[in-house]
Amino acid sequence: MDYEKRITFEPVMKLTVFVERITNRMNYIFDLLLHGQLGIEYELTTDVEVFNTTDGAKLVYAKAPMNNALFQKASKLLFEYNIVEQNPTSVDYEGVKGIFPVYHPDSIMPFDPFAASFYFVSRYEEYLAQVRDHYGRFQAESTCMYEMGMLQKPLVNIYARHLGQMLKAAYPDLTIKKRKFHFVPTYDIDAAWSYLHKGFYRTAGAFFRDLYHSDFDEIRKRHRVLMRKEKDPFDTYDLQLALQKKYNLHPVYFILCGDYDLNDKNISIRNDAFCKLIKHIGDYAEVGIHPSFSSYLNANRIQMEINRLSKTLNREITKSRQHFLRMTMPRSYQKLIELDITDDYTMGFASQAGFRAGIADTFRFFDLENDVITHLNVHPFALMDGTACDYLNLDIEATYTLTTQLIDEVKAVDGTFVFLCHNETLSGQKRWAGWPELYQRIIEYARK
Repeated sequence: MDYEKRITFEPVMKLTVFVERITNRMNYIFDLLLHGQLGIEYELTTDVEVFNTTDGAKLVYAKAPMNNALFQKASKLLFEYNIVEQNPTSVDYEGVKGIFPVYHPDSIMPFDPFAASFYFVSRYEEYLAQVRDHYGRFQAESTCMYEMGMLQKPLVNIYARHLGQMLKAAYPDLTIKKRKFHFVPTYDIDAAWSYLHKGFYRTAGAFFRDLYHSDFDEIRKRHRVLMRKEKDPFDTYDLQLALQKKYNLHPVYFILCGDYDLNDKNISIRNDAFCKLIKHIGDYAEVGIHPSFSSYLNANRIQMEINRLSKTLNREITKSRQHFLRMTMPRSYQKLIELDITDDYTMGFASQAGFRAGIADTFRFFDLENDVITHLNVHPFALMDGTACDYLNLDIEATYTLTTQLIDEVKAVDGTFVFLCHNETLSGQKRWAGWPELYQRIIEYARK
């Protein structure tokens, strides 16, 4: 006997949000917080009658409340189109700080979480920045998050979580999606080898430099590596693969393919050994371009480097991270979009650990200059190996403490923790002594 299987689906409650005017900024940040972070189906409306007659969950985002619906007082940022100096002040809220304070007794938060999140994620303040370091980079110390002592808090995720809790309390049938913590290791290959495959002139030059400085240990080590009596210290790829298999990791690699220069010192892409290494890495991991220092804001040069990597791997290159983390908003991202890059991993600081965009998750780049939502996915990282070692001068245990604290912050909001590492870091030599063991401890902590 045949039986008809009937499956009934419970209708998903939708959140209706009343706003006085709909802008691109508003569409962007409401989608990021409500749909992206909370998984809520929602609709923005400017029609008072439609809002009043709609059943289900409701939120008013305006200057004043309406008909006892949940109310969040709005600041003016999302209703603007121009880029103007903001100088946002902060208020304390649930153990963190929020910017764009709003004063109304019925507002669910004492600040505007949508405007605050947009300000952080769009990198609004970087469009107006005048002070930069000697590489032309916007500095962590210039952010309002650093000034508030909040740079190491994923504030956007935290705001979204509090918003979700309030919506759920008011409307128990509203579905909030369950999220999972992710750990993503990434590797920048700035110098594939320390001694090998450098060519005669670079090798000879290095030898005479060491001789001039009477660095006989370095001379002996270079000689042993070149004679294949010792493994090149930067050749840590077997360890990376072993960790990937052991912990089921999904790393992303960024390969420097630029011409040799003062700040671009990788092996030539024409070197057979380097090409073989790139193909080997591409067999077990995702690979993106590491646009050279010299290619800064030069679309033609970036395209040339992309073409080199694409030809070597025989595949399209859609991921990138800038060498030296050298980027300028919005020019760097606009150039990448022109070159069909879909995912960028540069969003982070060299001098400080934390969340440059205030978020521990992937988000779309919003081009403030043109007031458009783009298709470029931004993957922010929380910590770079060189930040701990070179900028903050932390020892092994202090680095482990800092990293686990950041991981805890991301785990608390079920976000994504992206770690930036280099192949030379895992050599465990010179200033990287103890780092291979530290790196494995970090992975194990993240994977708990």
